[in-house]
Amino acid sequence: MPHFVIDCSEDILNEVDPKSILIQVHETASNSALFDEADIKVRLNSFKENYLVGGKKEPFIHVFANIMEGRTTNQKSSLSKEIVSALKTLFPSIPFIAINIRDFEKATYCNKSMV
Repeated sequence: MPHFVIDCSEDILNEVDPKSILIQVHETASNSALFDEADIKVRLNSFKENYLVGGKKEPFIHVFANIMEGRTTNQKSSLSKEIVSALKTLFPSIPFIAINIRDFEKATYCNKSMV
């Protein structure tokens, strides 16, 4: 159920294989014990031309995490820090690495198995 969508500048993919990034985020989310491992989804979108960071073409990584409501602020804060720390280890020279976590609302969430 949790979705981790990684947006990044394409140039960082010259430093680390995309699959390694996906695995690192997946393992970090799994190790948080907040989710069932089989439910974690991770995707990566890279940008070659159409992006600016602080008005410049700077390398970046931003993770958009969408999770089902019900986790505490402390749990979400810890997850954010763990994922940024893991990515910082993979990319020590990238100046901008960030994440934000958004909650799915149970009342309005629907997937194929629910209809």
